[in-house]
Amino acid sequence: MAENKRLALSNAQLKWENGFRGLLKAMAMVLVLIVIGVFITLVIESWPSIKALGVGYLWGKVWDPVSNVYGAYPFLVGTLLTSFIALLISIPFSYAIAIYLGEYNPKGWLSDLLKNTVELIAAVPSVIYGFWALSVLVPMIRSLEIKWQIAPYGVGILTSSLILAVMVIPYGASLGITLIRMTPSQLKEGAYALGATRFEVIRKVVTPYTRSGLFAGVLLSLGRALGETMAVTMVIGNTSALAHTFKDMLFGPGNTMASVIANEFTEADHTEYLSALIELGLVLFCVTVIINIIGKRIITRFSNN
Repeated sequence: MAENKRLALSNAQLKWENGFRGLLKAMAMVLVLIVIGVFITLVIESWPSIKALGVGYLWGKVWDPVSNVYGAYPFLVGTLLTSFIALLISIPFSYAIAIYLGEYNPKGWLSDLLKNTVELIAAVPSVIYGFWALSVLVPMIRSLEIKWQIAPYGVGILTSSLILAVMVIPYGASLGITLIRMTPSQLKEGAYALGATRFEVIRKVVTPYTRSGLFAGVLLSLGRALGETMAVTMVIGNTSALAHTFKDMLFGPGNTMASVIANEFTEADHTEYLSALIELGLVLFCVTVIINIIGKRIITRFSNN
């Protein structure tokens, strides 16, 4: 009798396990189907533009809806430039916060305060950052441009990169804190026992152990920067012209693919114009996917080493 009960219980547990596994698999497949559906929808809706403009759409430097001329190159450059500059600015702050809260000060009221503040930065709506940038950051950049004898726009690629850097800091920092705290204490204690300083432990033990995860945090920050719309739209200047020099491009106004879509989508009054804007979304989707694939390969190589 007892043996039969155990068998019945085991069969019931097996059914629950198989059912739960099936549910998880179904949810994963739904996510895959959603991504594929988004891609197919973008392709279908942008097909008139793809058919009319071809590959030249990517290299076209003129965006003039009045003349029905569409080129995505200025916005592609603006998107990549703002995102990577923001990433370069944010990485030192993200890693410094992660190392301090993960290794130097992992507990206590100050650690909790700083950790909650970092998480709060990620929770603030992007439009608030846009207002703050217009009120504080733009006048500061304009005064610097006047001092350096540069056209005092205030708004532009540099301003949007700075506000993006502030916005993406929490993504790399939060993941870095978690990873550094998960470093096995035996590894660190062994290094200390051999006479290593704390800096040497961080450089030779903690960093190698967590580097794939830290790079994943960088990749997450980059993905956030690529897709940001509202704050960038408010401070980038929103011009379709592409500057000839890097200096003019950096300090002058520009545009990103997301900001163009946000600004002009409601103004698209004919099929090709609307299709060209949707194709910008398709290009942004593909750029994000390509960057993530490259990042995953780098993470895999880090993990294998």
